[in-house]
This record gives sequence, structure tokens and C-alpha cells, in this order.
Amino acid sequence: MELPFQIDLNDKVAVVTGGSGVLGSVFAKALAKAGAKVAVLARTKDKINTVVNDITSDGGEAIGYSVDVLDKTSLEDVHADVLKKLGPCSILINGAGGNNPKATTSKEYFHTADLNDTSLQSFFDLDEVGVNELFNLNFLGTLLPTQVFARDMVDQETSTVINVSSMNAYTPLTKIPAYSGAKAAISNFTQWLAVHFSKVGIRVNAMAPGFFLTEQNRDLMIKEDGELSDRAHKIISQTPMERFGEAEELVGTLLWLVDHKSSSFVNGIVVPVDGGFSAYSGV
Repeated sequence: MELPFQIDLNDKVAVVTGGSGVLGSVFAKALAKAGAKVAVLARTKDKINTVVNDITSDGGEAIGYSVDVLDKTSLEDVHADVLKKLGPCSILINGAGGNNPKATTSKEYFHTADLNDTSLQSFFDLDEVGVNELFNLNFLGTLLPTQVFARDMVDQETSTVINVSSMNAYTPLTKIPAYSGAKAAISNFTQWLAVHFSKVGIRVNAMAPGFFLTEQNRDLMIKEDGELSDRAHKIISQTPMERFGEAEELVGTLLWLVDHKSSSFVNGIVVPVDGGFSAYSGV
């Protein structure tokens, strides 16, 4: 990986949750390239190993952990091992999250005829368990790792937490009310946590990616024939730069927020990286 600019993270330990995903893996590799020792946390061991191998083969240092971010006891076990093998955490990237099909409506708009249409999943059919799982993954999946790893950061003065919000936190997209609400909670939590930790040297900020192709949304954006779906066309039509983002285009924002020299007075903000989506009114 080639970084857009150089920062010095030598002697820093970074923990990246969701570190095997399309975005999380790029975060992990970028931090390692800047000199950090990286702990990659995710669920699927094979994917974790791939990221760790990519980092080590490029001269970086990384360890992988298969862990559920909703299991605090397991997170504490991981923390103990990271502390032993790498040292105290200085950088936490809360990248774990995602949507749930049980919390997604079939249609963008509700019509009277939909009320008794069993072929659809309307607002009235959203699954309580699915919604709960989604909120837990996104919100508790950010809160719990922060509880565990931010203990190391107290009074370090150059430590930082970076959460991953979404454009949905600004303006909810159709069909995904629970995901939009959960990401809005992440933005709010980022602000709250920044204030709460402001006296002990921990900065807390967030990135709000616009539309990037990931494993979770690819089926919604790309049809079986490889063409863009109607939803993808609609998204691109509302994005002034008229394309999806590339994961590497988040790296500059990540490095800026992580580097104390660059952003030491930046605290409690959510940075849109969205190709102009949030600035466009649609007309």
C-alpha cells in the first residue's frame, strides 16, 4: 500500500475491529504502513489471516484475533493478549458494523395495498430480533471495544478513538431504517465520548463514508450480470462525483485524524467522505 502522505506511528499499537472487511482491512494496512503494530479483530479467521499476512509480507507487524465484538469477556481476553504481545493500545478503530436483511423493507415507499401483501417485508413486518441484532452490532459493537481498549489510553495524551458512522446518519436512506438509526447513534456517541474523555487526553472522532462497494452491499448494488442495480444508479445520480468511493480514499482522513501533530485540536467531529453526496440537494 502507498500512503497519500507520511505520518509516524512507530511505537503505537492500533486495534482495528471489523479489520478483515473491505474498509477495515485497508485501515489496518494503512496504520501498519505508517509504523503501528496492528491487532486485527474480526470474526472469520481465514480473512483475518489474509490481512495479517498482507501486512507482515509488506514489512509491518500485526496479529489477528477471531472475536465477537459483542462478547466483552472475549474482548478482554484479546486485550490481555494484545497488551502482552504488542503493548498498550493507543489507537482504536471501531470498524465493526453492518446491516441486517430482517431490518430492511422491500420497498422504498409504503402503499395501502402493501398492508396485506405477504410477499413483501413492509415496515410492519420488520423483525424485532433482526433490528435488535443490528443495533447491538453497530452501537454495542462500538461501545464495548471502547470500554475494553480505551482503558490503555487514559493519560497517554496522543491516543485516539475513531468510529465509523455513515451518510445514513445525516440523511436516512430508504429501506434501511434500523441501520440509519444505528449509525446516527454512532455519530451522537462519538460526540458524547469526545466530551467525556476530553480531560484524559483521548480524542474521539468519526468518519462517515459515502457509498463504497463492500461485501455487505454488493448484492444490492451489482446485479448478477455485473451491471449496476437501479438502487446503485440512484445513489450515483445523487453523488456529484458520479461514482462509488474506493476504500483507499478513506486513508487520508484516517491518517489525519490519527496523527496527533495533524489533528491534536480536532475532537468530536464526524467527517463525511462521500463524493459530495451530503452537499447535493438533488436539484
